Amino acid sequence: MSEFKINSDGLLKLPLAIRQQLGSDDLEALSSSSGHLLIGRAGNEAAVLLSGILGEISVPDLLSFFNMFRKTGILNFELDAGSKALYFRQGEIVFATSTFASEELGEILFALGKVERETLQNIRQMVTGRAALGKLLVEQAAVSPKDLWLAARNQVESIVYNLFTAHAGGFYFQAKAFDEEQILRLSTSTQNIILEGLRRLDEKALYMRRIISLDYYPVTTGKDLPGLEQNESRLLNLAEAGQQTACELFRKAGLCEFDGMRILHLLLEKRLLQMEDGPAVEIAGELGQILAIYNSLLKVLFRRMSQVNRDFSEEVASFLKEQPQPYSFVLRDVALQEDGTLDGHRVVANLDGLEEGDKKKLLADSLCELVYLETMAVRRELPAEEAQPLIARVQEITARVRDLIGRTE
Repeated sequence: MSEFKINSDGLLKLPLAIRQQLGSDDLEALSSSSGHLLIGRAGNEAAVLLSGILGEISVPDLLSFFNMFRKTGILNFELDAGSKALYFRQGEIVFATSTFASEELGEILFALGKVERETLQNIRQMVTGRAALGKLLVEQAAVSPKDLWLAARNQVESIVYNLFTAHAGGFYFQAKAFDEEQILRLSTSTQNIILEGLRRLDEKALYMRRIISLDYYPVTTGKDLPGLEQNESRLLNLAEAGQQTACELFRKAGLCEFDGMRILHLLLEKRLLQMEDGPAVEIAGELGQILAIYNSLLKVLFRRMSQVNRDFSEEVASFLKEQPQPYSFVLRDVALQEDGTLDGHRVVANLDGLEEGDKKKLLADSLCELVYLETMAVRRELPAEEAQPLIARVQEITARVRDLIGRTE
């Protein structure tokens, strides 16, 4: 979180990201002391009753507190990569939502191998305020109602259990009612969720000692061992080619990440598989060219803007996590590197499963959108005579990329 001060006139200038969240509503001081200030919207019926930062207070501590005192309301988390909300009814967690791209319903269905990337992307373009993604997927026969229900349950559980890895960020609780008919209720108790979350946290740490990274490649050792369970045999057979990462294998096997890690760990312990790091190769073809062109521009913009705005890195990170579809799926889990560029391998991996033409179009559009947002900061922060050459360069590069992929609009 950025640091800021009250000036000599008693004015407090908030960073852009915070101003955008609060909007133009009237504000009031809800709580203050010599060590804190809690500001909220004036007259808000769903006022913030409790807020704080993660660290000494952990996620299990918070869940235990709201469970013990049988609270009803919404516990919100603001984390580096996005936000989450847990819905409590009489101390029990009944639902959860998330802005993390990897926890979106479509991504859960894709990760479980229930829908292909191209199909998912096509149906996403049909989503409107009245037509939700899940409903459209069933209507278009892309997934079965049963698969949708199982994915929705897996989505809520993933949102909750992934929270247990959060050790930094802010939280706040609003005691307000919510429409329970519109949510998928969890059937397990909050106490069981806490125990399961802690167990998964410990076991994941154990699994990763052998797995190293889910972006590594499981490769068969040639050893044969009878008596394997069905899921073990399936994962072992899929790994024979040695050309897929652990994440890709889990998807082919229809396994959620935790179950996939558990089975992969068993196969590694039995020495039927070993993990290998994929060769660090340059991204070939037009995708590599598009990334190289835009990354060179992002580096220039970042270097100059960081000199005049120390919060620029945070603003760009906020851009990345707040992108709408389809850009959010292209840029999901993509963090800004130290020089302001993006990890091209991560971006290209996000495009896996699409037609080549769609890959180029989506990549170019997503990077163009990010550069456009950075250009808005250039106009705001730099004098016109300095901003204009940078803006002209953005326009030139955008035109180059359009020529590269054969677009004239």
